Parts: sequence; C-alpha cells; structure tokens
Amino acid sequence: MSRLVVKSGAAAGFEEWRACFAEVAPGLDVRFWDEMGDPGEVDFALVWDPEPGRLAAMPGLRCIFGAGAGVDLIVRDPDFPRHVPLVRMIPAGAAQRMGEYICWAALHVLRQGRRMALAQARGAWDYFDCASAGETRVGVMGLGVMGSRAAVMLQGLGFAVHGWSRSAKCLPGVKDYVGEGALDDFLAASDLLVCLLPDTPDTRAILARPLFEKLPRGAMLINAGRGAQQNLDDVLAALEEGLLGGAVLDVFEPEPLAEGHPAWAAERLTITPHVASLPPRRERAEWVAACIAGIEAGRWPEKIYNPDLGY
Repeated sequence: MSRLVVKSGAAAGFEEWRACFAEVAPGLDVRFWDEMGDPGEVDFALVWDPEPGRLAAMPGLRCIFGAGAGVDLIVRDPDFPRHVPLVRMIPAGAAQRMGEYICWAALHVLRQGRRMALAQARGAWDYFDCASAGETRVGVMGLGVMGSRAAVMLQGLGFAVHGWSRSAKCLPGVKDYVGEGALDDFLAASDLLVCLLPDTPDTRAILARPLFEKLPRGAMLINAGRGAQQNLDDVLAALEEGLLGGAVLDVFEPEPLAEGHPAWAAERLTITPHVASLPPRRERAEWVAACIAGIEAGRWPEKIYNPDLGY
C-alpha cells in the first residue's frame, strides 16, 4: 500500500483531507505530516509549506504534489530534493475558478466597486459614470492554463484581450506579445493589466513603478499571480498619484497582509485573501489520487515543475 503524507493548512484540517482520500482512494495510506511514521516508507507527499529538510529526509519519495498552483514555498527549501518530480496542483476546476475571479475583479475595478463599497459604508449616495468592457483593453501577463482560461472568459464579457508570454500561445481572438522585446508595446495597449505570471527570478518585483509608467495613465491592475511579483509600496504610491486608477490584489509577500498595513485603507485598492483559484479539498484529493494511480501505472502527470524555468 502506497503512503501519502499531507501538510497543507492547519492540523485540524487533516481529518477533512483523510475523509476525502478515504472516499476517492480507499487503498491509499494517508497520514498527517507529523505522524508519518518511518520517513523511509513515504511514497508521496502533498505539501504547501514544508519545513526545510523534511522532504529530503524521505529516501523513498517518488513524487511531491504542491497543494496549490504555486510551488515557491516548496522549492525555497535549500535541501529540496530536485531529483524528485514536483507536480503543480492544477485540477480542471482551478482554471475555471481563476477565470471567474479575474472576470469578477475586472468588472469590480472597472465599475469602481471599491468606491461604491466605501460610499455604502458611510451612507453616501455617490453617483458617477463608469466605463464599459467594450471600450477597455485587457492585457494578461502569463498565458498558461490559468491565463488562457481567464483570457477566453474576459472576451466573453466583451473585453478586447491581448496577452504577453514567454512563448507564442495563439489563442483565438487574443493578440500575442512574445518575449521581453514586446513588453513595452503590450503595456502601452493595456487599460487593465492582469498578472498571472509564474514565480521566477525574472518576474519578481515586476509590478513596480517602472512598469506602471509604461501603462496608459489611470490603468487598472489585477494581481492573482504571486505576492513577490509586486512592489506593494509602488502600487500604493501609483494609486495615490493616479498613475493607477484602481487595483485588486489577491496575493501578498508575506501573507497574511499585516494588520495595520496602509494597503488596508487604500481607497482605490480591493484586497482579497489569496482565494482566486483554490479548489476545495475534495477536488484536490481526487486529482492527487488520479495522479498517483497514473504514476503507479507508468503514466506521469503533465504539470511537472521545471527548476530551470522556475515553473
């Protein structure tokens, strides 16, 4: 019987993980991270933020599953066992959820949802005009599984969508800007910028003042990629100055965002607590169980982390 150890969220949530796996993979020996028994008998690990050195101490480990699409909290371990395949958590429902979030955030920032929420809180009837999707150009940074789905769904709302990526994607109706040389032209055409880039050395702190200055003045920003990709001080300053007209941020570095941080009170900023695309535990358990069954039959998942690319 294969053994899977789980470290994702609080220990109290493990019983839900255990119940989910009992339903979708009753033949799997599922154990909590701190009650795994002999590390040499562990075949698989499902983790979000493992303590440094723990994965390397499992000599029989065959595969590591990230509990979310991002694996930066796993690979930052200096002893991360690079020879063990690391699979990113991207079940079918994850891309749909991300698309839903991006569509909500785009309409929210376009129709000034933050302004209306603040007006309601103070009991003020604040009437104003809003732009429409049809006159708003959306630039999606990162056209992977998540970004591609978001781009298609944004088109369905009437937005004109273009994308920027490392390699050509060729999505119907989406103009593709490829590589560093095309970034400035991509930004100049983006009234609303969506960041869904992977976490790599090249993308860290990319959302900063030098980039914002290349957008049309008053452009809007959505970041559901990684917190390390934004310079939060620059975002707040750009909002205050009108360089950015509004923003929705789902990710921060570190998380959670500190109590009392100035971002909480920013009038043009909506904050969400890293909820853009997290599938429920049962969906993730079902996906991991299917991956394990495939591995044991000689079929490996597609979304294996490439340490040379950083995603």
